[in-house]
Amino acid sequence: MLRCLIVVLFVVSTVTSQCFYKDDSSKKLNPEARTALYNGQLGFTLNLFNTINDAVPDDNIFFSPFSVYHSLLLAYLSSGGQTEEALRKSLEIEDGLDKINLMTAYKVDKRARGINNNSDSYEFTSANKLFAADDLNVRQCMLDLFAEDLETLNFRENPGAARDYINSWVSRVTKNHISDLIPASGISQTTRLVLANAAYFKGVWASKFPAERTRKEAFFVSETRQTLVPFMKQKGTFHYMVSDELGAQILELPYKGSDISMYILLPPYSMKEGVSNIIANLTPERLAAVVEESYMGREVIVEIPKFSMERSLPLREILEKLGVGDLFNGTADFSTLTEQHGILFDDAIHKAKIDVNEEGTVAAAATAIFGFRSSRPAEPTRFVANFPFVYVLYERPTSSILFMGVYRDPKKY
Repeated sequence: MLRCLIVVLFVVSTVTSQCFYKDDSSKKLNPEARTALYNGQLGFTLNLFNTINDAVPDDNIFFSPFSVYHSLLLAYLSSGGQTEEALRKSLEIEDGLDKINLMTAYKVDKRARGINNNSDSYEFTSANKLFAADDLNVRQCMLDLFAEDLETLNFRENPGAARDYINSWVSRVTKNHISDLIPASGISQTTRLVLANAAYFKGVWASKFPAERTRKEAFFVSETRQTLVPFMKQKGTFHYMVSDELGAQILELPYKGSDISMYILLPPYSMKEGVSNIIANLTPERLAAVVEESYMGREVIVEIPKFSMERSLPLREILEKLGVGDLFNGTADFSTLTEQHGILFDDAIHKAKIDVNEEGTVAAAATAIFGFRSSRPAEPTRFVANFPFVYVLYERPTSSILFMGVYRDPKKY
């Protein structure tokens, strides 16, 4: 299974050591900063999912909230004034978490991922980058803080070459799964800053689906339309539960290594708005009840579609609905990054790709954004995902959602 996502935020026009505060040293080290960072990320993720579903209620969805969040985190660290306050609220950053501790948590997380990436079991890579115009006077303290994450490009004299360079970086991080992220019109001579995140995941199922058992069967897009798709099948011991609060039966499909799992949330077939109901009712507390509860494994007959999908999202419109303030307006304040005035984000691009097959999952992304209870538990439970469902790629050690989506229509790739 493969998932890829990229979110890119463009800053255009001219935008205009104590880096964040008058006295950065006055901020005490908070040992809970990394945990607080993840808590805010999860709340933002579920709000984002609901907003995206409202924007495209009849389409397939696939995106990386992890990628979107980290792109916006770079924007938050660079911002000041009202822009900073709006981003703090939309990203659900705790009031007690100052920028010093947030930056520390960000760097600790980055180094931990570099050290702990278990290539024998799975591969997950997330990279952030600020591409600044070479004529933008970035404050020295920010150059020092983002030494590994900031590059300068000559947007004014050669916007085409700058675009090609950023697209090549995205392609490299996502193992060539996301290419040509930024369109020809995306970079111009007035571009001053691009904030980008690229994420890549490749995982092998802990229990693979035998390829010889894959068969084409009916997927019920709606009560009046169905289509044939290849279904992967296996019988094994899996974590399975029914959540009355979410209105779904839930199956965990772990990847080798057990740190990351795919959770499939399947509503009752009889519930027309079952998928939207799940998304609307999905809170951090209810998600925790699903992924942290030590429910017993049971024998389950699993049948899920084999599919590939690539999706782009109108991220600017979605983020504005999420309340990111004046991020895309001329009043945007990026005074932490530079003393120049007039910087704003012109657009936000998010593209994600997933491939789910018998071996596992590959995913990449970039941002430059009831009746299921068995009366006889001794018998195998049947989990047949042959109508629209929600799926989540969850990283257990950090309580993070790396990728998530809705599978509604096999004909819409």
